[in-house]
Amino acid sequence: MAERKPAPVRGRLRAQSGQSTVEFALAYAGVLFPLMFALIFTSQLLWIWHSVNDFTRAGAGYAATHCWQASAGNVVGFMRTNVPAMIDQNQFTGGPAVISVSYFNNDPTTSELVPFSCDSDCSITCIPDTVTVSVTGYTYRTFLNSLGLPGVTIPDFQTSMPIESAGCDPEQGVCQP
Repeated sequence: MAERKPAPVRGRLRAQSGQSTVEFALAYAGVLFPLMFALIFTSQLLWIWHSVNDFTRAGAGYAATHCWQASAGNVVGFMRTNVPAMIDQNQFTGGPAVISVSYFNNDPTTSELVPFSCDSDCSITCIPDTVTVSVTGYTYRTFLNSLGLPGVTIPDFQTSMPIESAGCDPEQGVCQP
């Protein structure tokens, strides 16, 4: 007698196909989807970190090459109008992120930095030695608020530079703001 091969069971193949779909959906929802959001979140946070770091350096570079003003309004104004393209730009243009500018002189007796002060803004006689620009108070919130999670507060960024020209030409005795 010849052996008879059993006919393929179509119901069993359909059940296995449905099972793999359910397994994929569970793996996607439980593993791949959260990993994808973690990758996006981390990438955005690093992008902002880098942008704020460069933003602070650009502000210090501007302060080192432009006139000293007691209010530092020229440096803060420059920084608020030149915020790099990034998420939460509004926190830097007028929001909770704080831009601080401090000028210093070298004390000739102790060689330490002391706060700079002068009676007149933007003059050849009022040129500090060093400037420090800092950005504080920024919190990354993007989609964390919608999940009910607190934002991530990034650390304060600070850059110090020696004053290069302060926008002054000593030969002509004038300073350009």
